Amino acid sequence: MKFSLPQRPWHDLGWMEIDLPDDWDVQYCPMNGYDNPPLTVEEMAACIERPIGTPPLRELARGKQRAVIVFDDMTRPTRSYELVPLVLKVLHGAGLTEDQITFVCALGTHGALTMFDFRKKLGSDIVQKYRVFNHNIYENCVEVGTTRRGTRVLFNREVIQADLKIAIGCVTPHVQAGFSGGGKLFLPGVAHVDSISHYHLELENMGKETTGMGRHENNILRQEINEAAAMANVDFLLNVVVNGRGETIGLYAGELFQAHDTAVAAAQGIYRTDPSPQNVDLVVANAFSKPNEMGIAILLGAMALKQFSGTVVVIADSPEGQVPHYLLGRFGTDYGGRQYPYIAIPESLKVILMTAYPDRTLLDWFANPEVGTIVRDWDAVMELVRPHHGRGTRAAVLPNATMQYFG
Repeated sequence: MKFSLPQRPWHDLGWMEIDLPDDWDVQYCPMNGYDNPPLTVEEMAACIERPIGTPPLRELARGKQRAVIVFDDMTRPTRSYELVPLVLKVLHGAGLTEDQITFVCALGTHGALTMFDFRKKLGSDIVQKYRVFNHNIYENCVEVGTTRRGTRVLFNREVIQADLKIAIGCVTPHVQAGFSGGGKLFLPGVAHVDSISHYHLELENMGKETTGMGRHENNILRQEINEAAAMANVDFLLNVVVNGRGETIGLYAGELFQAHDTAVAAAQGIYRTDPSPQNVDLVVANAFSKPNEMGIAILLGAMALKQFSGTVVVIADSPEGQVPHYLLGRFGTDYGGRQYPYIAIPESLKVILMTAYPDRTLLDWFANPEVGTIVRDWDAVMELVRPHHGRGTRAAVLPNATMQYFG
């Protein structure tokens, strides 16, 4: 049985074909919106012109002196290069010049982007004409308040000092906050490391049972995100949802919370996997949309196994490797960021990671990276799998294992 899986969202979208034994019981499990058609440029422009819960952007921009556009990084599939020209056309039409507009990448605790990355994310013309900055979690942050649960909120100075704040990002399932997007572009996106640490460590422990992938309502982390983001006085949000090839299939623009809630309502159907695989012996988890955060695929794959016991094969075709993570990552032989190590791979789980670009640090987010096996190609995967999985093996293939979820 052959399956074609999408690869390399930021490196000329391609496809990889895998072949599983014909005597296996294989279930192919795409998310519901895998084949939804992409929006046209005209449809995206219309969404911006008819925003949710707020006046049009051109009205908000009139008379403003300093605009900032906050955008997500290369761990997210948002094709900002499609949206930014539409936003800039409106801003310039309202009288803002190139020198009055800056861009800030909402890195959170991820490593900084290079200009090579910025050109991919925003487009070469944007980088040439506008100032584009990485967020710095350690410096140049301004205190804006304290949440009811005690998070002292400090945001990027460039963002706070702007009198027009626009945010561009995507909504996908998130392993803790339920769904990404919305105010998450601000906490943790452009927050100080101390604010992020309190949010991720102390606050999550106040209501861990409310968190998890796909859990939006009453999620304590989302509630904290929203309270902190309200302090930033965001003027306009653009959140997208994408199909199985990373194409923009929905754009929700307008007031921060209303636009995000509308996007999440759409995302819940688009990214849900029906039927969801259960009690299988082996999962092929393709880390397509976030190959540089492939740990998410391990978790989703494990959820489909019998009592978290079996084999998860993760395909992570990421030439740049895993994103540096200053909160979860390892930065020495036995030490790392404030939340390192985040989790251990259970002994009952056999993890095989396939990448054409292997390095010894690929599994360093985990407490026990040595339990995983890293191989370069599909033939090597099958050599490891065949001695343990014979005729009748129940298997599942997840083509978007860093984006889809089990409802």
